[in-house]
Amino acid sequence: MRRKIIIDTDPGTDDALALLWALAASAELEVLGIVAVAGNLPLALTEKNARRVCELAGRPEVAVFAGCARPLLRSPVAAASVHGETGLGALVLPEPSMPLQPRHGVDFLIDALREAAPDSITLCALGPLTDIAVALAKAPDIVRRARELVIMGGARSELGNVTPAAEFNIYADPHAAAAVFASGIPLVLLPLDATHKVASTPARIARLRALGNKCGPAAAALLTPPAVLPHRRYGLGWPLHDPCVIAYLLRPELFDGRLVNVAVETESPLTLGMTVVDWWGVTARPPNARFIAETDAEGLYALLCEHIARLP
Repeated sequence: MRRKIIIDTDPGTDDALALLWALAASAELEVLGIVAVAGNLPLALTEKNARRVCELAGRPEVAVFAGCARPLLRSPVAAASVHGETGLGALVLPEPSMPLQPRHGVDFLIDALREAAPDSITLCALGPLTDIAVALAKAPDIVRRARELVIMGGARSELGNVTPAAEFNIYADPHAAAAVFASGIPLVLLPLDATHKVASTPARIARLRALGNKCGPAAAALLTPPAVLPHRRYGLGWPLHDPCVIAYLLRPELFDGRLVNVAVETESPLTLGMTVVDWWGVTARPPNARFIAETDAEGLYALLCEHIARLP
């Protein structure tokens, strides 16, 4: 039976590749809908990019919704310097022709979970957790409805990629992240500790470009870093941040981690958005997330190429 998923995302180059991968894995994953959120770029661009990617994948029937246009409390932050002005880096796609759904993305999330059998839908969060936090506040009963929430975000030993202490998705809306982590919804966290181990080397990019279809070179373009990288950490090329969520759904055996408590800093100006991971169980805080620390990079890239080859 295919796993039913809803993707909440802010495309973004790596988000776009994650969407392509999820749509390519149609034999294993049933994408019930895509909700765009403001994050890497403003909402008007993230929802448009989600529709562009659906059309690129030959899947214009997938419903795309617009979610929240700004964080809960903090001022918006964006990452156009990383993802490019359009959010798709070196990839150029036409304006989408498929429609944006009229319903608000948060309402879609709530209705989909309430209407489905309990524990039948997995939520995939590839961007800031604003939409998820608002849905949980508006409809607390859905905590018991989701199978699990798989998140790309946070860090432990890798610290931060947007500040010295914080990873972007958590930093972009730390108050939403804190609410989600305290909600009791089953969580899997794919942090920088795992995703930084999956770098898009020239050889790996070349494998995608050589697939012989339209989407292989498109995926390669999404993984091709600009001539000037944002900072030295990306010396090998873009890590596969958000696509790790899709890989985890397809092959969890490629990953390893442990059940721990993760809290989010919301007060300190120096460490805002930091994920405080109780790796050794030194506090009395109960475990609330499976924190992934290791991944099989070669196995993951082989799986990615296998699925992207199925697309047009």
